[in-house]
Amino acid sequence: MESIQSIKQRFEIIGNDPKLNRALEKAMQVAPTDISVLVTGESGVGKESIPKIIHSLSHRKHAKYIAVNCGAIPEGTIDSELFGHEKGAFTGATQTRRGYFEVADGGTIFLDEVGELPLTTQVRLLRVLENGEFLKVGSSQSQKTDVRIVAATNVNMFEAIKKEKFREDLYYRLSTVEINIPPLRERKDDIHLLFRKFASDFGQKYKMPTIRLQEDAIQLLLKYRWPGNIRQLRNIAEQISVLEARRNIDLASLNSYLPVAGDSNLPAVVGPKGKESDFSTEREILYKVLFDMKGDLNDLKKLTLELLKNNDTEKVQEENEGLIQKIYGDNGETVQQDAHEALEVLHLPPEPKEEKPIYTTPVVDDKYHFAEEIEEEETLSLQEKEIELIKKSLERNRGKRKAAAAELGISERTLYRKIKQYDL
Repeated sequence: MESIQSIKQRFEIIGNDPKLNRALEKAMQVAPTDISVLVTGESGVGKESIPKIIHSLSHRKHAKYIAVNCGAIPEGTIDSELFGHEKGAFTGATQTRRGYFEVADGGTIFLDEVGELPLTTQVRLLRVLENGEFLKVGSSQSQKTDVRIVAATNVNMFEAIKKEKFREDLYYRLSTVEINIPPLRERKDDIHLLFRKFASDFGQKYKMPTIRLQEDAIQLLLKYRWPGNIRQLRNIAEQISVLEARRNIDLASLNSYLPVAGDSNLPAVVGPKGKESDFSTEREILYKVLFDMKGDLNDLKKLTLELLKNNDTEKVQEENEGLIQKIYGDNGETVQQDAHEALEVLHLPPEPKEEKPIYTTPVVDDKYHFAEEIEEEETLSLQEKEIELIKKSLERNRGKRKAAAAELGISERTLYRKIKQYDL
């Protein structure tokens, strides 16, 4: 049996990361069998190397090896591509065609991006895995095939199963053995090795001196997140090799080739402002609006009670109009409504209700004892004054609610609710 080092040299695999070595060991161990294998990992990590290793170390190595990108074949023709079709099976089928499973009989088929397969094709594939049979499109006669299937995907299969985009029974048939390839950001010690290999290859290809990285550029290379993994690293190395006149690359030069999409791929000195921070800021603003509104309402309540004690009705109306204009917005919506609706949108718990202040007036009876508190009477008086103001405004505006609402400084909807509430 070949060693891991010889396999790396044979398939040009760079790196000594323990997770990578474990993936290669599993591929070598499973290769002599006919067990189905599912290779998982992010896009660009080099999943296509595993099925090649498995095929080359198996007893099928002298038979066909066919790699199929399932995501690149249109849904309407993928069944025909994989299983073949009979003449006249559909428009354009002018002759019988052999599919990949028929052509690769005795060999290995690599199904890349298997998570993109349509559900109808998944049913056909499940039948092949279960009993080695398939039907050509337009045929009723089943055919046998002896094919080793190795599949790969960058999709979270459990999420796809939950969303009913992938069959659970097919997943378990494909993943008899699962091999995961780690992303490049988890292989810190391999990043610079890979870059140097790519730089050397492109130097020879374009007949130019090989580029070198300064120490600060190497540190940036290691800290970058590499969302495109090895494929992205290779592209960056090729760009720099072709475009840079200087062959000694510093931090600034390297940084100009590293794209930053969405959240920063570099370690952030200050946490990136995301939805959570925006949410906190908006919440603070809303709470401030609520507190200001409470203060205005309390001022209105205190002033009204004080003026009522002095029986100054005209002054009550004048001061109330001023405070109402302050509390209610010019756009016709109340500050209280806006704050409440915004809290509902943000799913924030409403502010705890503040206990109503108790205003007592000492009333002395014939025995010089203080009477009970008259909070309820004062509250009723405030309500009566509100009803009186609404009635007067409606009378002055001949029952026109829109004009009355404008005069009171409230929205027509709020006025309508008050009319209904007080049965006016």
